[in-house]
Amino acid sequence: MNSDQEKEDIKEEIQEEKIEEENTKKKDIYTYTAPWTIYGLGWSRNPFRLGICSFIEEYKNQVQVIELNEKTQEFDVVAQFDHNYPATKILFSPDENVQDKELIATTGDYLRIWGLENNEIELKCILKNKNSMYCAPLTSFDWNETNKNMIGTSSIDTTCTMWDLEKETSITQIIAHDKEVYDIAFRKGESEFASVGADGSVRMFDLRNLEHSTIMYESPNLVSLLRLGWNKQDQNYLATFSIDSEQIVILDTRRPSIPVSILDGHVANVNALAWAPNSSCHICSAGDDSQALIWDLSKMPEPIEDPFLGYQAESEINQLQWSPTQHHWISIAFSNKLQILRV
Repeated sequence: MNSDQEKEDIKEEIQEEKIEEENTKKKDIYTYTAPWTIYGLGWSRNPFRLGICSFIEEYKNQVQVIELNEKTQEFDVVAQFDHNYPATKILFSPDENVQDKELIATTGDYLRIWGLENNEIELKCILKNKNSMYCAPLTSFDWNETNKNMIGTSSIDTTCTMWDLEKETSITQIIAHDKEVYDIAFRKGESEFASVGADGSVRMFDLRNLEHSTIMYESPNLVSLLRLGWNKQDQNYLATFSIDSEQIVILDTRRPSIPVSILDGHVANVNALAWAPNSSCHICSAGDDSQALIWDLSKMPEPIEDPFLGYQAESEINQLQWSPTQHHWISIAFSNKLQILRV
């Protein structure tokens, strides 16, 4: 008799086969043209639904939720709402039990939680530190996939803050870096997270013991590190890149300080990276050279000389996300266009 795990594996295989069958009926590229330059970009767990945020140099900005229409094979705007300042990031709840009702989080001046139900948007709450006299812009955030009630934010005021969504309050706030913090990402599990910032370091934290942190890596000449991401399948690995850099740095937490690999295929600044959700050895990067490149890291620590797959966009790619559920689909944003690509 099959064990519970075997049954779950079989169910997952059947589901993936269904998704693959549906994907074979689709085109390889779909494009949506927004009324403004796109900056923030995030996938819903509902198939082919995404959120995009405007970059308008004004106080009033916008967020759209769009979804691919199966019949017309065009994107429909499911919902649209105003946002104070450009949103620095947008994420849908990692809760897998979503259908007509889901949560969306955005950062900018504050962390905002929105409810999307029956294509109607409601602002659920605005989370801000009550003991602060001023507003320090939030650069990024991550939604904890183990404890879906927790979000961690990073800020230009050198801090990272953990938020309790149910109680609508901060759990803890720490001074994480010596300068601005540009990104934060939870490791698999509830307690550990990493951050990067203008001091050029990757730092590891454990919420169970915040008296100590570990500097995993420091960039040459302590140049600012902009983004980081954990390998979704093998949490020993994470990736980051520096400001004005053409390289992606791959780190192994078991051997800190020295990169296990450096990906050097872009010919202009890198802007975004995303690990494959279902593979331990594939990562995608995108940048100002208008390229989205997928790398196969299975031969590490041998040098990875070339990407095995590449896509040339019409202009500089600002944002990149890999669908958490539709594993064969990647989304990119450049200028006022969003594209989803089958890979």
